[in-house]
Amino acid sequence: MKVLGISGSMRNQGNTAMLIKRILAHIQAEGCSEIDTEFVTLAGKDIKPCIGCELCRDKKWCVRGGDWDEIAEKVMDCDVLIIGAPTYFYDVNGQTKNFIDRTYSLYHDRKLGGKNAVVVAVCADRGCERTLETLEGFVNTHNFSSLGYISGRGFGEGEVLKDEHAVKKAIDIAEKILKLLSNTHREGKR
Repeated sequence: MKVLGISGSMRNQGNTAMLIKRILAHIQAEGCSEIDTEFVTLAGKDIKPCIGCELCRDKKWCVRGGDWDEIAEKVMDCDVLIIGAPTYFYDVNGQTKNFIDRTYSLYHDRKLGGKNAVVVAVCADRGCERTLETLEGFVNTHNFSSLGYISGRGFGEGEVLKDEHAVKKAIDIAEKILKLLSNTHREGKR
């Protein structure tokens, strides 16, 4: 069983990363040895934008290369995806959008269908709602089962950890993932 957390923030240790890591840390602390967690940041990664070439219809994979390939493989290999983004101008930041757009190549054969997902949005003041809508659009389009969402507030490094509601929800989501994976493990499903 694998839980993958992806932060789309360009800040390596930004608020989005901190909130996702809080979920993963709780799973690690409470989980069993059969549950692996992994954190991936898109900061500093080469995630070129989709150019609409449609070659992915035949190749069944995005041909643009870069770091997207390795991260997309990790997404295909996980049981639960936690994907988060900071809010820039009332929506996800560009790096996250580039990553999402290129998963169109996985859509043709519904390669992500049946997995579970959590979406995480962080904003300084306003715009989290639209960021959540974009992230939920991504998981819904790929037929993930939603395990919920977290909306956190913070601008400066670490400020989101002062958002008590967001931190509590991160723990609640982690518990939900643990319950799901323990039930799945007991029932012999994957």
